Amino acid sequence: MSYKLIFYCPIMNTSNVLRGIFDKTTAGGIGNYTECYFKTKGVGSFKPSAEANPHIGEANKAEYVEEDKVELLTGGVDNTKKTVEVLKSVHPYEEVAYEVYRIEDF
Repeated sequence: MSYKLIFYCPIMNTSNVLRGIFDKTTAGGIGNYTECYFKTKGVGSFKPSAEANPHIGEANKAEYVEEDKVELLTGGVDNTKKTVEVLKSVHPYEEVAYEVYRIEDF
């Protein structure tokens, strides 16, 4: 069974986040290829609470940030868990927005 990770990241931080993931995991591997991913640009929005410690923006004020949506395969369960741990450790946001999907093999 394999998995796919999707995460959102400020454009200026995407390269560093991917480098951290690729240096510490085998995520992004497809056959004889490494560091494979798909990236699209968009605008993310959030409003930090008074208790938040935002990397960008300020409490109780809506923020709009140009972000990348990054999609990559992460392999099996263990590497997927490790990839999410690395993502959380290298990502600039206090709360990282991400999704994990199981990939069916046909």
